[in-house]
Amino acid sequence: MPYALCPSPSPQPFPYLYTMIVIDDVLLSDDIVTKDFVCDLDACLGACCWEGEWGAPLLDEEPAIIKKVWKKVAPYLSEESKEAVKEQGFGTLFGENEVLGTPLVKGGACAYLIWDGKGIGKCAFERAFEEGKIDWPKPISCHLYPIRVRYLNNGTEAWNYDRWKICAPACKNGKKLKVPVYKFLKNAIIRAKGEEFYAQLEVCAEAVAP
Repeated sequence: MPYALCPSPSPQPFPYLYTMIVIDDVLLSDDIVTKDFVCDLDACLGACCWEGEWGAPLLDEEPAIIKKVWKKVAPYLSEESKEAVKEQGFGTLFGENEVLGTPLVKGGACAYLIWDGKGIGKCAFERAFEEGKIDWPKPISCHLYPIRVRYLNNGTEAWNYDRWKICAPACKNGKKLKVPVYKFLKNAIIRAKGEEFYAQLEVCAEAVAP
């Protein structure tokens, strides 16, 4: 069972003695268990796939994974998207710190973006995965969103809840359905860290928001 340290309620004016959940080498903001979130694609139209100046963050090993599944994913993509990948590679670097991310087409959309019949942006990897063409669902940063992960120099990971105005419909929908972030992302969290990690997170969630 993973080591865990959960926030403990304390008298006001301090809601908790500490506000981070610690499970093994992962520091998690308590927002992950206290804030509600459920994507509402009919409202946001998948805007997270085309808004912003950078591509979705990629792990160092993920461009190689994309290369491996490329021939099965490429048929889902537009010519513009395939050209962007050809020019930039399966992953490209952004900013002064050279953060690895998905390539972008002109206008800023992710090169791996596709559109469904209702004008909703979807992920080509996820579509291919759902149709049984590949066994990799999508970049882990996309799967975990709205959690954003920072990889610290000491090997620790910092997991934070990312607030983005385009996700206001998801916050509203989550509140309506009473689904906190960690429950909405159960499959993604288990994919990233395993069943035991998620079970310990559930225990901490009960301590923070019983």
